[in-house]
Amino acid sequence: MRVLILGAGAIGGCYGARLIEAGHDVAFLVRPARAALLAKRGLRIRSGRGDFSQPVQAITAVAAGAHYDLAVVSCKAYDLDSAIAAIAPAVGDRTLVLPLLNGVRQLDALDAAFGAAHVLGGVCHISVTLDAEGAVHQFGSLDRLTFGSRDPAMSVPVDIAAGLHTLGPNVIHSADILAAMWEKFAFIATLAGLTCLMRGSVGEIVVTADGADLARRLYVECTETARRSGHVLSTTATIDAERVLTMPNSPLKASMLRDLERGARTECEHILGDMRARAIAHALDTPLLAAALTHLRVYEGVRVATNSTERT
Repeated sequence: MRVLILGAGAIGGCYGARLIEAGHDVAFLVRPARAALLAKRGLRIRSGRGDFSQPVQAITAVAAGAHYDLAVVSCKAYDLDSAIAAIAPAVGDRTLVLPLLNGVRQLDALDAAFGAAHVLGGVCHISVTLDAEGAVHQFGSLDRLTFGSRDPAMSVPVDIAAGLHTLGPNVIHSADILAAMWEKFAFIATLAGLTCLMRGSVGEIVVTADGADLARRLYVECTETARRSGHVLSTTATIDAERVLTMPNSPLKASMLRDLERGARTECEHILGDMRARAIAHALDTPLLAAALTHLRVYEGVRVATNSTERT
């Protein structure tokens, strides 16, 4: 399988390395600085599944007519437009695009660019980060990738499905990929909204008198938004999510809170803004979601204004 991976960051680097180990032809589409670092040090993965360290094929632009079987997109949501432009030359008549962003709004943009028939649904559950020296670190044992066609009348080509299964034992070919995406969307929106609004970990929040109740209420707002959008979440998914969101002593924080704590741009509009917009479209009252989104919008407004002042 010939695979193009947009970026060689935490998720793209980790999955790209595993695909290389499985014998696939993998190219990483990266910025010049990342390409130079990969040329100097290779791609390095530190993982309980086994380390990876070797030179990889890194390109800064896709050559005309260099079509791939699969293009994997795992960028930040605010970089999606530039990501689409970057991978466009790689998408031919038989190319499939696998987005691994949180949320669901990315599907509309990718469909508009490449056509819905070319865009799979995908969701990953994995704890990875990129360190200051450009190495990818994978933490814990959670490592699950779910993919599938969003159209029940269409199936994922056998070679693509087989290629993705070589990533490991916890790869799931789902017959209802949108349900899987919405399950994570509702969970991530709750986790991000809760931990960003309260500026603390799950454990720090639920130890307070009202913390666990607020977590449950915010999750209900998100699951009800999912239901009114046509996606009833499974009982198993909701029980598991509520358990994680109210776990005593849990150090869990949303990556959005970590972005906020270091003064970086967040995906608040892609996650919380989109969830809130869908709730409004269905006349659903979501006061906790609105509060969390407003909190992050204030942060983003101050961040942009501060950066603008520093540049002048």
